[in-house]
Amino acid sequence: MKVCATTFTWFAACLLLCLTVSPAHGDGLLSKPEGAAKASMESMQIPSHGSLMNALVYVAAGAEPHPVVILLHGFPGNERNLDLAQDMRRAGWDVLYFNYRGSWGTPGDFSFAHGIEDVAAAIAYLRQPENARRLRLDPSRIVLVGHSMGGFMTVQAAAVDPAIKGIAMISAADMAGTFAQMQAEGSRADAVKNMGAALAKEGMAPLAGCTPEGLATDLADHATAWAFRSRVGALKDRPAFVITSDDGLAPADNAFAAALRQAGDKQVTTLHLPTDHSYSDQRTELSHAVLQWLATFK
Repeated sequence: MKVCATTFTWFAACLLLCLTVSPAHGDGLLSKPEGAAKASMESMQIPSHGSLMNALVYVAAGAEPHPVVILLHGFPGNERNLDLAQDMRRAGWDVLYFNYRGSWGTPGDFSFAHGIEDVAAAIAYLRQPENARRLRLDPSRIVLVGHSMGGFMTVQAAAVDPAIKGIAMISAADMAGTFAQMQAEGSRADAVKNMGAALAKEGMAPLAGCTPEGLATDLADHATAWAFRSRVGALKDRPAFVITSDDGLAPADNAFAAALRQAGDKQVTTLHLPTDHSYSDQRTELSHAVLQWLATFK
């Protein structure tokens, strides 16, 4: 034990000496270059149609304006993908994460229509010059990354906003397309009932001001307009990253990727990871793939 303690003391002394006589190495290990703007996490509330949405921005290090990812969670949003946010920030991206109205403590009523409005409100917030300066971001370089229902929101938001630079869909749920298929196999009433039951099974405790049947009716009212196939024309000239898993959503997502390519989009990337809907045992692989794709924007 005495030998171990002596050895450790000798090693610590040598390390301290090396750091002392090698200022460059010491600075690199223990501090950032003088004057560099440090990475940070900023909390805020983003206004959306009379409510204030709880939000975080992971601000990348460096004073230059950074490209920005808006990271959109699913239904109800148990998997937040904040590990991806940390990795994207290390890669030089600002990352905005927020909770839609009526979800996870954000005031208001949750609905799919409201969620689409909320994404637009978040984009508008980042584009305000004072917010862009404060968060050191470049509002002309916004990319949307969405998981599950967040992938649905990504498609809807980018389709009506041509300034969005690209979209990444992680097991995106074509919720309107699924409803339309249900309705084609029966009646609207049956489709609302079945979709409502499916939504209820996902767990709605974190959501306020909504019912499963009400949300299903929301999809019924917009089944054609919100279906992914209806958004191909608006998205065919931009990069799209379609990531799938073994959760059953791959056929619809791959069909969307194929439709984009058929429409002339030569910037479509696809990837399948053999894992569950939350990518539970493929987190590192998922992050690596997303970072590689984001690197093409720089």
